[in-house]
Amino acid sequence: MDRGDFWVSLTAGGLAGVCVDLILYPLDTVKTRLQSPQGFKKSGGFHGIYAGVPSAAVGSFPNAAAFFVTYEYMKAMLHTDASPYLAPVTHMLAASFGEVVACLIRVPSEVVKQRAQVSPSSSTLRILSNTVYEEGILGLYRGYRSTVLREIPFSLVQFPLWESLKDLWSWKQGHVVDSWQSAVCGAFAGGFAAAVTTPLDVAKTRIMLAKADSRTASGNVLSALHGVWKTQGISGLFAGVVPRMSAISLGGFIFLGTYDKIRRLLL
Repeated sequence: MDRGDFWVSLTAGGLAGVCVDLILYPLDTVKTRLQSPQGFKKSGGFHGIYAGVPSAAVGSFPNAAAFFVTYEYMKAMLHTDASPYLAPVTHMLAASFGEVVACLIRVPSEVVKQRAQVSPSSSTLRILSNTVYEEGILGLYRGYRSTVLREIPFSLVQFPLWESLKDLWSWKQGHVVDSWQSAVCGAFAGGFAAAVTTPLDVAKTRIMLAKADSRTASGNVLSALHGVWKTQGISGLFAGVVPRMSAISLGGFIFLGTYDKIRRLLL
């Protein structure tokens, strides 16, 4: 990746991330409150639906930019002229590396955001300061492992599917897909990936919201999943699946469509 590609990926990815996070924030709040151990109503219901939005606004650009810079770099580095059947593997590996890097920025933002979403009476700044005071800087990275374990399977499904759908559509119509077509492919890929990875998202939410001295706060994903299964069964594991699928389908349309459009304008 040359310097021009780097800045194009950074700008397009960052702007796409800001657009999707701010537009779809209310759906994300509803999903978080549905997954909260204290329940939807006690977490705030539909009140204060934009609680925690400053955290999302600050983290969106660098998080998405870091992902796409890494994704495009790894795609270029792993690209081979060998069998086209290896292309999905390249996309899987590139997306996985992208998520590991992006989560270094995403997780602190997500921790503060989710705690604000279930405590709408507290300000984002107060939650940030309380977290650092009570748990130290590492408290902001609680759930890093569970977030990565959620995001990598998600990306392993979403990005190869997105790229494959674009290739198929391009082949069908005889020319490269337009940005709106890329967005449609992104919506389908995102919604499908969201559905199958919802239990991992539930585990991540429970770990981030757990009390500091609780067993769940240790970050053990399997333990968190087992706890949800034991108390709420299959419905608990898929809590928030509808708003999650809705948000990520719309998010995939906006995020990947915007990224594709801005990238084409800048190249």
